[in-house]
Amino acid sequence: MDEMPTPTTREMEILKVLWEHGPSSVRTVFRRLDVDRDLAYNTVQTLLRIMEEKGLVSHHVEGRTFVYTPCFSRDDSASRFLDRVFDGAAGELVQSLLRAEKIAPAELDRMQAMIAEARRARPRRG
Repeated sequence: MDEMPTPTTREMEILKVLWEHGPSSVRTVFRRLDVDRDLAYNTVQTLLRIMEEKGLVSHHVEGRTFVYTPCFSRDDSASRFLDRVFDGAAGELVQSLLRAEKIAPAELDRMQAMIAEARRARPRRG
């Protein structure tokens, strides 16, 4: 698996738009970015070109419009983060989050339900 470059804060905002909404034109990304209004359309266009050079996104052409797609899924990115920062130890990541964040009881319940579902979905190894 190729190493994913580390995106800047702005690049991560763009990736989030692409992950949530799928392949998008510059105009669509620009409209969906939930950032300060001082971010110009041309800046988004330049950022997408830079991101393509870095291997974060790719594009195809529809008519005269470039449509950008992320090269890595959100899950791929999370897995790479886990490997890079916690040497793949998911328990260490969870402990770090629990120490650093004030996680609401409802969110903890939701996390427990996800863990229970994951246990049911995976057969036990003996």
